[in-house]
Amino acid sequence: MYVGLDLGTSSVKAVLIDELQQVVGSAGVELSVARPYDGWSEQDPESWWQAALEAVDSLKAHHPKQMAGLKAIGLSGQMHGATLLGSDDRPLRPCMLWNDVRAAKQCAELQRAEPAFNARGGNLVMPGFTAPKVQWVREREPDVFAAISKVLLPKDYIRLKLTGDHASDMSDSSGTLWLDVARRDWDDALLAATGLDRSHMPRLVEGTEISGTLLPGLCRRWGISGTPVIAGGAGDNAAAACGIGAVTPGSAFMSLGTSGVLFATNDRFSPNIADGVHAMCHALPGTWHQMGVILSATDSLNWLADVLKMSPAGLTGSLRDVEAPADVLFLPYLGGERTPHNDADIRGAFCGLSHNSDEAGLTHAVLDGVAFALRDCKRALEVGGTSIDRLTVVGGGSNSGIWLKIIANVLKCPVELPEDGSIGAAMGAARLGQVAAGQSVSRVFAAPNVLKVIEPEPELAEAYEAAYQRWLRFYPAVKSIY
Repeated sequence: MYVGLDLGTSSVKAVLIDELQQVVGSAGVELSVARPYDGWSEQDPESWWQAALEAVDSLKAHHPKQMAGLKAIGLSGQMHGATLLGSDDRPLRPCMLWNDVRAAKQCAELQRAEPAFNARGGNLVMPGFTAPKVQWVREREPDVFAAISKVLLPKDYIRLKLTGDHASDMSDSSGTLWLDVARRDWDDALLAATGLDRSHMPRLVEGTEISGTLLPGLCRRWGISGTPVIAGGAGDNAAAACGIGAVTPGSAFMSLGTSGVLFATNDRFSPNIADGVHAMCHALPGTWHQMGVILSATDSLNWLADVLKMSPAGLTGSLRDVEAPADVLFLPYLGGERTPHNDADIRGAFCGLSHNSDEAGLTHAVLDGVAFALRDCKRALEVGGTSIDRLTVVGGGSNSGIWLKIIANVLKCPVELPEDGSIGAAMGAARLGQVAAGQSVSRVFAAPNVLKVIEPEPELAEAYEAAYQRWLRFYPAVKSIY
C-alpha cells in the first residue's frame, strides 16, 4: 500500500492505492488563505500539518488493514512558498504563498544584482518565486531574517514532520530560483544574492529517491506494522504529470486548478525567459519540463461565485451549450499574472458590460478569459520550441464540460479527460512512493484511462480565434489605464 499526500492551496488531499494503483481510499481537508493586504497571500504552516494528520487519520479510520501494510508515502505540494524556520524548526512567520506578489520591487533589484538568476535559475525573477519573498523579509523584517535556520517549501515542512529531516526534491526546488536547474544542485551565487548559503537549504534528492523514513510515533498512530519510506516527491505540477503519465519528452497536460498550468516534458533544460515560461527539473532523474502559468484559473470562477453569492457549480450549471464566444471580455489577472507578462501589478477587468449582462454572461466571460490566458501560455511554449498537439486535463475545473469545450476550441487541440482528474497530484505522489519503495519506473508511470476526448469544432474554433485576437488588445489597454 502507498499513500500520496498533496498539499494544495485550498486543501490537503490524501490517496491510498494498492500495488496495482487502484484507489483504496481518499480524504481531503480544507485550508484557508489569509490576504491581509492587496497582493498578499499567506498560510500558517502548522495548519498544513494538522490537515495532513487529519487526512491520513481518516485513511486509517476507514482502511485500517490496508494502512497496516503501508510501504511508502509520496509528497506533492504547492510550489514557491517561503516557509522560514528557526533553529527549533518552528515557523518564524506565516508562509508567503506562490500567489503572493508583494515582492515585485525585490525582483527587479535581484535580477539587476545577479543576472545568473536567468541563465542558471532558468526563470524570470517573479514575485511568486521563493527567493524574492526571502529578500522582502530580509529588507522588511530583518529580525525574522536574522533568525532563519532553514528555508523549506510547503510540502517539505510536512516531510520534516513525517521524518524529522530537512530534504527537498529537484522539481519543487527549481521553483525557489536558488537551484542551478541544468546541474540539479544549489547555486552558491544565487543563494548569496539573498544573503543565504547552503546551510539554510534542505538536502536535495530526486523525486523517486528515498528522503527518509516515517517516525515511529506516526507508525503507531496510523497502525503501520513496518517503517514506510518517504519519497522525494515533487512540486504539484510535476506530481500531477507523474499521476497522468506525462513523464516522457513530448508529453503534456493542463492543470485547471486554483492556478492554470500548461506543462510539457523535455529531455533537457530549455528556458524561454522572454515569454515568462518556467523551465524546471522534472520529478524523474534526467528529465526537465516547461510550464506556462496563470495565477487565477478556478480562482477567477470562485471569485465571481463569491461576489454573486452562488456556488461555482451553480454558475457553470446556469450556462447552456456554448455556440459562440461570450459578448463580454474578462481579464483574469485578479492578483497579477505570470506567463507571459510577469506583471505583479496588473489586475482583472470586464469589458463590454451591458444592461443584458447577467450571471450566465459573466460566467461565460470568465471561462473564456481563463481559456484565453491559457492560450497565451501555449503560444509562449511554442515560441520556446515546444509543440503541444493534445492535452490531458486535471484539476477541479476539469469537472466542467462546458469549460473544457471552450478550452479545446481556444487552444485548437483535443483535450483528454481522464477517468479521475481530481487526484492527479496525489496519485503522482503515491506513484513516486512506489518507485522509492522499489518498483520500476516503466511499470509505475502509465497513462490513465481516458474517459472522454473533447475535440475542437472548426467553426467555433474560428470564432474563438477572432475573439482571442480582440482579447489580446485588452491587457495593454488596461495596463495603460491601471
